[in-house]
Amino acid sequence: MLSTRTFGTAGGTPLIIAHGLFGSARNWGVIAKTLAQTRPVIAVDMRNHGTSPWFARQTYPAMAEDLSEVIAANTTRADVLGHSMGGKAAMALALTHPERLCRLIVVDIAPIAYSHTQSHLIDAMQPLDITRFSSRRQASEALSEQIDDPTLRAFLLQSLDMRARPPRWRINLAALRRDMPEIIGFPEFAGRFYGPTLFITGEASNYVREDHKEKIKALFPNANFVTIPKAGHWIHAEQPKAFLAAVEDFLRQPSGAPA
Repeated sequence: MLSTRTFGTAGGTPLIIAHGLFGSARNWGVIAKTLAQTRPVIAVDMRNHGTSPWFARQTYPAMAEDLSEVIAANTTRADVLGHSMGGKAAMALALTHPERLCRLIVVDIAPIAYSHTQSHLIDAMQPLDITRFSSRRQASEALSEQIDDPTLRAFLLQSLDMRARPPRWRINLAALRRDMPEIIGFPEFAGRFYGPTLFITGEASNYVREDHKEKIKALFPNANFVTIPKAGHWIHAEQPKAFLAAVEDFLRQPSGAPA
């Protein structure tokens, strides 16, 4: 079972939040607390991330089953929000277990295979002798030789557990490296999800293009699209107010009957 963080005690349909590659439930704490004012919110650590178990594989059918188990352990049906890798996992869940979902929110990702890979980030992290670091600052300085962007380094280093003895990564770098083709890809599914669906995209991001929408509408016939101005791929961090407004407006709409 995935590790989860639950926010709020209000009644209503729970919202499951699935983070992206190299992330964790903690990254969504502020968003989750705000949304939890009107509903229970369950943020998950995806497999091989955070405090969730490590597995040999990181495939979307496997991640969909993980999310299905989380829903079954907490309720009958839930709304699901996923960003990037978590968005693909949420789509896989909707296409394989539509009966588990009321509404689906996909944040800045499409059900397609991408050509860009994140293996270079793993290649930068894996060789680090993290046992010799006494602070994240030291780790950041070492990582700067391969990764120039300090914001990206800070994000990656959130998954470095400095309290462990010796320090350890909270992400299964070996499994993610091995299954990177699966992560940047997207398998073919026979199912369709006819429930209310919202794709939230960043104006400055190219992850969801116009030519992707035909495939999206084929798999999610009731999909709608919202573009957040002045936002890139990390919409929820770059424009949190606009992001929250779009999510809350969508969640106020009727959920419809089970698919």
